[in-house]
Amino acid sequence: MRILHVFDHSLPLQSGYVSRSMGIIRSQQARGWETLHLTTPRYHPSTASYEAIDGQIFHRSRKVHVSAPVLREFAEMQETKRRLTEIIRAERPDILHAHSPVINALPAISVARQFGLPVVYEVRAFWEDAAVDHGTVREGGLRYRASRQLETYAMRSADRIVALCEPLRAEIVARGIPAEHITVVPNAVDTRLLSLTAAPDQGLRGELGLFGRTVLGFIGSFYAYEGLDLLLNAVPVLSQRIPELAIILVGGGPEEERLRKIVQDSGIEQFVRFTGRVHHDEVARYYDAVDVMVFPRRRNRLTELVTPLKPLEAMAQVKPVVASDVGGHRELIRDSETGYLFAADDVTAFATKLEAVVADACDRRRVAANGRRFVEKERTWDAVVERYGAVYEQLLRNNRPAQLVA
Repeated sequence: MRILHVFDHSLPLQSGYVSRSMGIIRSQQARGWETLHLTTPRYHPSTASYEAIDGQIFHRSRKVHVSAPVLREFAEMQETKRRLTEIIRAERPDILHAHSPVINALPAISVARQFGLPVVYEVRAFWEDAAVDHGTVREGGLRYRASRQLETYAMRSADRIVALCEPLRAEIVARGIPAEHITVVPNAVDTRLLSLTAAPDQGLRGELGLFGRTVLGFIGSFYAYEGLDLLLNAVPVLSQRIPELAIILVGGGPEEERLRKIVQDSGIEQFVRFTGRVHHDEVARYYDAVDVMVFPRRRNRLTELVTPLKPLEAMAQVKPVVASDVGGHRELIRDSETGYLFAADDVTAFATKLEAVVADACDRRRVAANGRRFVEKERTWDAVVERYGAVYEQLLRNNRPAQLVA
């Protein structure tokens, strides 16, 4: 079975999106399926037709020389269609699998119909909700409504839908998509890549000046919905309640400048370390340096509907997780069993929960061990990848043989 995946971006970029994509394709390959990969023009414009990274081949698209909104997206979709047509003629895949956003799905559906191929659309989030958080679109505005309509059209046109989590599945059903056409394939981790070392690497603590400190950590992208400002605003209170407090923020993103300004304006530089982005191979060292992982996501449509990957990675590293009680976190965490939840957007509730967690090392170890067991049992890619198999096999049984046009 040959599956042609259409991704928004890929390695060498590092993101939760890329981590999920790599987990999918590596686990599918481990089952003996052959995977092909195309990235659309936005993040990997290239004069080369493909790039080899970390043992994988990623077909690339040409740069689109259009900057005006809407026209740019249209040009990107035309380029995606062109590259898909080339790859399908050369490689003859059995299934076309497009991943969010919708501007990947629409050209995939068009080309799939041309070649008589079944198409799967994997909905990881809705573009319009992320755009609202980034401040580029107004909720209910024209672009918001147009994107929502295109998303619904793509989901109705695809042969099958894969949803990231149950809240997304419910939203898709509410848009009139038959429930039997939707399969949930949740976020998962590769525990072989996140294997535990025989002893924690304490070297990084020394490099960052963290010996003897109680370290709270966040690893991920700095977006407004992650609520990292909530964490920083809690530092004056936390520093009074938690002896030798330190916070490390690992990553980067659109909010980094604002977060650094909060640190400077609040006079809390002695408590906060910004490490910048780190390569995925180095992430385990940063987990070793942290006592408690924090994920204070703010409550909005995006965080209610989408489950993040980073808390799972932290749980796989046997780290206690303190997270806001948004819908995406409740999909992953049972409060005081596999992690700790607090009322979203509430600095006082956040500080109180952190103080209690830090004060009880025994309970932290119990909850962290439970989190690791949960990941090992239910949330590894080896455990969930078979869900794709059921989708693909049904499509291949129902689909006529592809007739490639000249």
